[in-house]
Amino acid sequence: MFKELFKQMYLKAIPTRPGKPYPLGATVYPDGVNFCLYSKYSKEIELLLFDNKSDANPRYIIPLDPEINHTSYYWHIFVPGLKAGQFYGYRVKGDFEPKNGLRFDGTKLLVDPYAKAVSMTNYDRAAATIPGENCGCGIKSVVVDSSQYDWEGDQPLNIPMNKSVIYEMHVGGFTKHPNSGVPALLRGTYLGVIEKIPYLKELGITAVELLPIHQFDPSDLPDSTLTNYWGYSTIAFFAPHHGYGTTNDPLTTLNEFRDMVKALHKAGIEVILDVVFNHTAEGNHEGPTLSMRGIANKVYYVLEDDQQYYKNYSGTGNTIKANHSVVRRFIMDCLRYWVTEMHIDGFRFDLASVLSRDEKGNPIDNSPILWEIESDPILSQSKIIAEAWDLGQYQLGSFIGDRWAEWNGKYRDDVRKFIKGDEGMMRTFAQRITGSPDLFKNLTRNPSRSINFITCHDGFSMNDLVSYNVKHNWANGEKNRDGHNENESWNHGEEGLTKDPAIEALRLKQIKNFFAVLLLSQGTPMINMGDEVRRTQQGNNNAYCQDNEISWMDWDLVKKNEGLLKFVQKLIRFRLDTEFFHEDYFWSLASDSKTAFTLHGTKLGEVIWSKHAHALAFTLYNEQYKKALHVMINAYWESLVFEIPELSSDKWRLLLNTANHHPDDFYSIQKDPLVVTDKLKLEARSVVALFAYEE
Repeated sequence: MFKELFKQMYLKAIPTRPGKPYPLGATVYPDGVNFCLYSKYSKEIELLLFDNKSDANPRYIIPLDPEINHTSYYWHIFVPGLKAGQFYGYRVKGDFEPKNGLRFDGTKLLVDPYAKAVSMTNYDRAAATIPGENCGCGIKSVVVDSSQYDWEGDQPLNIPMNKSVIYEMHVGGFTKHPNSGVPALLRGTYLGVIEKIPYLKELGITAVELLPIHQFDPSDLPDSTLTNYWGYSTIAFFAPHHGYGTTNDPLTTLNEFRDMVKALHKAGIEVILDVVFNHTAEGNHEGPTLSMRGIANKVYYVLEDDQQYYKNYSGTGNTIKANHSVVRRFIMDCLRYWVTEMHIDGFRFDLASVLSRDEKGNPIDNSPILWEIESDPILSQSKIIAEAWDLGQYQLGSFIGDRWAEWNGKYRDDVRKFIKGDEGMMRTFAQRITGSPDLFKNLTRNPSRSINFITCHDGFSMNDLVSYNVKHNWANGEKNRDGHNENESWNHGEEGLTKDPAIEALRLKQIKNFFAVLLLSQGTPMINMGDEVRRTQQGNNNAYCQDNEISWMDWDLVKKNEGLLKFVQKLIRFRLDTEFFHEDYFWSLASDSKTAFTLHGTKLGEVIWSKHAHALAFTLYNEQYKKALHVMINAYWESLVFEIPELSSDKWRLLLNTANHHPDDFYSIQKDPLVVTDKLKLEARSVVALFAYEE
């Protein structure tokens, strides 16, 4: 009786209408807002409305009537008079029966999975983990009206993958350092990135690939003194992360994110998001109840056979059930939103192999969600990039479909080994620099689908790759047990910082070797933030929890390593201006009517495949382009003499030599010195490229 009176009291407190079971989330209309939530197994749902983001108690608690506000699996209600900026949340009641996959907790404030903005004011992860009400320290969803933003005619750039150079970066870490030159208010924010667009433009990259910007949980770590810096701990997949805004106003943060995208597009730079549809911040059975766990646990997550615990193919406690029909729709709705409403150009899917598992977690050959992403017309112009593995499977080279590009981890490892001087690497290295045709079984696919990289956020920076033999992750608080042990790194004679000029010179030469190989290989190159100026993480190869100078971009290095920066800038410019790298077929499989590709050792046409060999060269020639390129790579610890192919009409010009000191390591095309000999001596551990063209 009391329950019914309580219900009637709140129903009278604010007028409502039944609402519609679509679209999901909070949708703004001229006369109010429609709320819709999927929750199949729940028994009661309350919509909570808050006046302010810091309110400990809701202004209105609106029980949803199971007869009037419930259609099939969907709970819905329309509240007249509400507008964008309204704070809200849900309490979902039902059985708490973990052995049946049900984990309802009607005391918790839950985030709408479709919330397009959220407020983290006073958020306390612990309060969402222990029993009891948490409105005062829960995450509040925010009503958004996307039509209110002026895009000023902004359109997708649609830069072809084979004309792309990707720069992987962390929004916060890019400008958070006090020496960034960015105003203090803007450091570590979306607007801070705008301040540094001239740097990105001058570097020459065509796309930024942003580490997760969906709202994540910074406190999702066992050590409360550290921060989840990388952001692979998503709470709200439709909402931009509040921590990269300049204010505590969620709608301001939303607009600042869009300002960043618009500004990058004006500069000719695409925006690719790193998306984490393999797990959430709710973790395992001991984790907090934030959203999906309390709404439809057995729908959103892959559970063990006893349904009490979570299968963990992500290594973070849970696994999203990506191929459940409802979850598939959620993922597709999310991707479409970021493309249509937020103007995003593409996505890199973290642990994408999770998306190729069925509802029980078993690998499947033709994943419905992967095919939907592949074939969706709204996403047809978007770049889609897979990290083609999870804890149970490695699918590099065999990922589904024709459009999917893949992070090529084999490229990273094999190029590292070859440049370091490991034995037995000749054949695999030759495959890597020609688009990895040995890995990609579908050779009709464009070779630019191989995303080539030497380093990324996960692992050593380029500087540390040549400065440390082993990881130094003690600051992470895990007794140096975390992070990869097999880094294929080499300190070149001394661990860490050195005052030895010979070691320092060799390290710099090796860095230039890596960049030269990366940007002269077939496939799409990706550069890790700060590698172009030798950013160091002090040997930490797993800086996921280091929101400090270990991870931040150090802008003093731009001047200190100006020579290397200019070398990389010129390499990028050469790559983007040269047709050989824009081709849609593998060089090594080209017919006579296309680019002529020839492999060499130190002698023309003679490659020594012995495990003791460390020298490789290749020549590209195309009559249509009226250009030729000859690249020689000496990974041996002594100098070697390479034969140079003869040209019928043109003369070879020296393009780059990593053994030379700046400014003589990379020559301008107009001033390249002519090479008049038929042989060239390469210093130990160096790369030389020659270029010929008809003026």
